[in-house]
Amino acid sequence: MKKIAVILSGCGVMDGSEIHEATLALLAIRKAGCEYAVFAPDKEQTEVVNHYTGVSVKEKRNILSESARIARGKALPLSTLNPEQFDAIVLPGGFGAAKNLSDFAFKGANYSVIPELETVLLKANELKKPVGAMCIAPVLLAKVFKGCRITVGDLSDASAAVEKNGAKHVVTTHGETVVDEKYRLVSTPGYMLDANIEQIAEGADNMIKELLKLV
Repeated sequence: MKKIAVILSGCGVMDGSEIHEATLALLAIRKAGCEYAVFAPDKEQTEVVNHYTGVSVKEKRNILSESARIARGKALPLSTLNPEQFDAIVLPGGFGAAKNLSDFAFKGANYSVIPELETVLLKANELKKPVGAMCIAPVLLAKVFKGCRITVGDLSDASAAVEKNGAKHVVTTHGETVVDEKYRLVSTPGYMLDANIEQIAEGADNMIKELLKLV
């Protein structure tokens, strides 16, 4: 049975992993007959947001412990992720990808990916292990894999930023995927478009199907 590492960035669309995308990605993995393990950085979130009001609050939350909410307690530190032990890697979206896994939310096109994640992604590529990304998470791939093809859905500030970093952005609609054969990457727009939960599920399913073709 193939095993996929899922990297989360907290719990909640505004400051962590988008819960629908994360959960439906996990479901898609199981529906495809694979196992998964969940990982997240063991450090404080960059920002904590009250998801009812949408306002930042003066709280401290740990990314790993927040991600464990989605993983039903079974989350591991990103520092322990060894790509050799997995067949593929998946990155759900949510602003945590842009705030906790990178500083894209704050620096735009001049962003960087946290070294811990960049090391994992480069190692996976070296081992020819494919990587899937949803929603805003493909911007992480655009920074690490120079010249790659990805999608964040429609034309936007995000798509302009990744192209400024040398990536090729492909416009997509609900449920569609973009496959980069060179780097073994699969991306899907998720909630970067005005999507409903059924469309998110379709995108997650299609992403996992394409990802497994690259294994």
